[in-house]
Amino acid sequence: MAEDKKPLLIKRYASRRLYNTETSDYVTLEDIAGFIRDGREVQIVDLKSGDDLTRQYLLQIIADHESRGDNVLPVNVLTDLVRTYSNQAGSVVPQFLQMSFDMLRDGQSKMMENMGIVNPMAKMPGFDAMQAQQEAFMKAMTGGLTKSWSGPAPEDDSEKSAEDAGLDAIKKQLADLQAKLSKMSK
Repeated sequence: MAEDKKPLLIKRYASRRLYNTETSDYVTLEDIAGFIRDGREVQIVDLKSGDDLTRQYLLQIIADHESRGDNVLPVNVLTDLVRTYSNQAGSVVPQFLQMSFDMLRDGQSKMMENMGIVNPMAKMPGFDAMQAQQEAFMKAMTGGLTKSWSGPAPEDDSEKSAEDAGLDAIKKQLADLQAKLSKMSK
């Protein structure tokens, strides 16, 4: 169990081939993406210089997926990320993104716990709240320019008030995060 917490060490040779030190074989970027999807942390280092190349390769994996049409990052978000590299807001963005993804990951974990073994076609408990959370996140990241992901407005008043309560809770969490980020940037 302790070994799983230790990052999988991948060494890059001068030939740019990537070598998995645990299994003593060569791996591809897709293999590394699979390790990460399986929950494994990886560290990629240059064999000769010892430089940590993990960030560079993770960005390459994302770029490869985006170029194949697996678009996760909307153009507005990518544009905003480019802008943060050229202004002072860039110092707060990494912490905001980390907290946002932590919140998203926690929400997904709770949803999966609540689901247990359920027919995937059945309505998932908490799905509306997760959609509202994602919508609030995207609005915060893109300055409110994204369209609503929640679909048509609910017809049932009880369903609408539950959604409103969930959205209000998410807005409060977002406001708290923004307050924390403001304190961090001072």
